[in-house]
Amino acid sequence: MTYARLTKEQLEELHPEFINFLATQSITADEWEDIKTNKPEVAEEEIDIFSDLVWENVLTKAQFLEHISPNQMHLFELKEDKMALIAVKINKEGIDITTKEGYQWLQDNLGNDDVVFMSASKEYGEKPNLDKFKLIQQGAVVTKGSLYNWFARFVDVKE
Repeated sequence: MTYARLTKEQLEELHPEFINFLATQSITADEWEDIKTNKPEVAEEEIDIFSDLVWENVLTKAQFLEHISPNQMHLFELKEDKMALIAVKINKEGIDITTKEGYQWLQDNLGNDDVVFMSASKEYGEKPNLDKFKLIQQGAVVTKGSLYNWFARFVDVKE
């Protein structure tokens, strides 16, 4: 397995796609029930393969990732050959940008010395999707890039 097995909830959400996946392997509903009962290791393997296919698709299509913690924001643009990063760090005690009030403070104080902007870019390793997945494992989420594009107006983004 390259990535991670989908959770039970994710598999339930993707049930129609999983049925199609099994159908592409000529596995009927009855055969699937038999496999789950009599060959659980084969069932686990099929779920792992399906999970990797789903992750591969999601990661290939992803254009932006965000990871926001109480005093830092890491915004990534996922380009074809590298990822660009905009980082925002809050050096003021008591400000939590994961809250509505803290984020409002950030918006109102972009020029404040307690707000530090940084940017960088990094080429992917041999497997770009694995690099993206590692960021997700660390807490990043796939987004449409609204925050990245908004903050890009204030930062000289490294190309």
